[in-house]
Amino acid sequence: MHKLWWVGGFAIGAPLTLVATFLTLVLSAPAPTIPKADVAYTTQVLSPKDDSVPTWNLKFGSADGRVLLITNYLKKYKSPLLPHARELVEISDKYGLDWRLLAAIAQQESNLCKKIPVNSYNCWGYGIYGDLVTRFESFVDGMDTVARGLKKNYVDKGLDTPEKIMAKYTPPSQGSWAKGVNQFLSDIE
Repeated sequence: MHKLWWVGGFAIGAPLTLVATFLTLVLSAPAPTIPKADVAYTTQVLSPKDDSVPTWNLKFGSADGRVLLITNYLKKYKSPLLPHARELVEISDKYGLDWRLLAAIAQQESNLCKKIPVNSYNCWGYGIYGDLVTRFESFVDGMDTVARGLKKNYVDKGLDTPEKIMAKYTPPSQGSWAKGVNQFLSDIE
């Protein structure tokens, strides 16, 4: 009979101990930390009616994949534009341009800003004619000015492909500029 009490006590006590241990761990654990994302959607995971029990919120987010693609492209070529990958995409969106175009032109004109006139921040060959050099305050200023100019003086006038842009942007290139820009557009994807 003594053994029967031990078996019965174990059969009842063991599951109760496991449940109590599990609840102690769950209720005393800190809320999980989720890395911050560009856009967050919050979902309540545990919603008890008792306010004494902590709740956990998980945030699921998504980032603009285009920024990652541009970042990887700029990193691959060790471009000084790397810290400005997000701005390349945002400024392109602001003016309704292909998000890869500014980087592709910069690759064609200056090896992604590695070969530019001193203190010019001009990676796009924009307004450079012989000794005349258009200078910008920063890479971001250059991006914005070039994007605005491409939109107003090219795209809005129907010059919306590298071939059509080339006819006005750099007419002496006889096709090589557009071929290079198209190649770089493809490389970014």
